[in-house]
Amino acid sequence: MIRKTVLINAVSALAITAILAGCSTLPRDGPTGRAVESGAMQAQAPYTIVDLTVAAAEMVKTLPPRFEGTLVAGVDGGEGRAAIGPGDVLGVSIFEAGGSLFGGGAAASGRTAAQTLPALTVDADGRVQIPFAGAISVAGLSTGEAGAAIRRALVGKVANPQVVVSVVENTYNTVTVLGEVRQPGRAPLSSNANQLIDVIAARGGVSKPTEDVLVVVQRNGQTLSAPLASVYSRFDENIRLQRGDQVNLVHRPRRFSTFGAMGAVSLVEMPAGPMSLTDAISRVGGLDTNSANARSVLVFRFERPEVAAALGVKQAVQPRGVPVVYRLNLEEAQGFFIANDFEIQPDDVLYVPRSGSAELGKFFTLVRTLSGVVYDISVTNTLNNN
Repeated sequence: MIRKTVLINAVSALAITAILAGCSTLPRDGPTGRAVESGAMQAQAPYTIVDLTVAAAEMVKTLPPRFEGTLVAGVDGGEGRAAIGPGDVLGVSIFEAGGSLFGGGAAASGRTAAQTLPALTVDADGRVQIPFAGAISVAGLSTGEAGAAIRRALVGKVANPQVVVSVVENTYNTVTVLGEVRQPGRAPLSSNANQLIDVIAARGGVSKPTEDVLVVVQRNGQTLSAPLASVYSRFDENIRLQRGDQVNLVHRPRRFSTFGAMGAVSLVEMPAGPMSLTDAISRVGGLDTNSANARSVLVFRFERPEVAAALGVKQAVQPRGVPVVYRLNLEEAQGFFIANDFEIQPDDVLYVPRSGSAELGKFFTLVRTLSGVVYDISVTNTLNNN
């Protein structure tokens, strides 16, 4: 019995000594504020800490936004005209002043004879069959040019003919719209509806928030992309489309992550428009009032090289950018003004370490738990020996 009691006491003493030897053995959900700071002070530090001030927040905000592509460079805007092609269905009306069109009987003087032909489909060779005129080539022509071609073919067969051509069904001059659009499929082009926004609207518009959609246009083996938001806001990005273009609207959600002593550990979808650090903290319920180190609110970001250079950061550029940790002190009143001015970017990681007092409380909780276990073992051992 004495040996068993001594063994239990020895094990208990060793366990408590191990805990007292260093708080680093305590479970954590991330590094301490001191660990983040010491990591930035290494000889070849993997990141740089930038303390957020009014000047730093303004500088980041006023620099040009990240370049995410353009549809203008390398894309020919097209001719801005809709051409007739094989498969199109045409409506053709022929008028003759003061005559009997196609021998339909004498017309009264001063009147106009008119004939609307049955719908005509442009054949594979780009021609349509017109009575008394034969096969007329209309491929590549506008409706006005097609009417003039038919009129020339009727001269001598019909007295002073006038011809009106319209496209009843457009199957040739189309583009394909895929992805995050409400009605994916082919969209016809016309002379007054051949720009990118026209086509997206014709297919019911986008099904996701504008800021979360990337437009990818493929034409003649070339692929270009740009954010849909820039297409809506910049006139030159609203390019004219051409027959055969493929437009793909890709959902690219903008998100940021939160960890540490905050209201929630979460992957958060960003709303439309700019989002401040204040907005981001509020969306997850704020800081944990029982444990957060408000002096060290951290934003981990792969920053654009030009922004890092403007902030005086000399960190090496990595494939995704320059690793920067922005640090804000929310124990000072000015920190809330800075947080309201600092904009969150997609893929940012917000982390708030726990305060020293919270870590100490966690330590004592573990000691109390372990002491209770030791006590229970001792009582059980005593009862077993009686």
